Amino acid sequence: MDKIIIKNLEFYGYHGLAPEEQRLGQVFVVDLELFLDLRQAGSLDAPEHTVDYGAVASLVKEIVAGPPCKLIEAVAEKIATAVLGSFPVKEVLVRVRKPNAPLPHKFAYMGVEIRRGRE
Repeated sequence: MDKIIIKNLEFYGYHGLAPEEQRLGQVFVVDLELFLDLRQAGSLDAPEHTVDYGAVASLVKEIVAGPPCKLIEAVAEKIATAVLGSFPVKEVLVRVRKPNAPLPHKFAYMGVEIRRGRE
């Protein structure tokens, strides 16, 4: 299966269990892999046979900057559901990272990754 890769989208959101996360917010980083057949887009050089990356990024921003969730698992699930419902993709892999999670340990980031497909 072909895929479109969108990496390192950064948006400010207010998700988290800790009260300060929902009050102060933080940066969230999102990666997406959109699985679909890109043969026609490639052979015909036809934008109507692919996905508008800008529209995908705008949809992700709406969710990340939107109403807060306690868990980034819920943020990832909302993104996957919205992408599958709005674009002609067969599957989507969503990775949501919190590079500044309030933990007392040194780390690069905390995150979740989910993969969802059409029923």
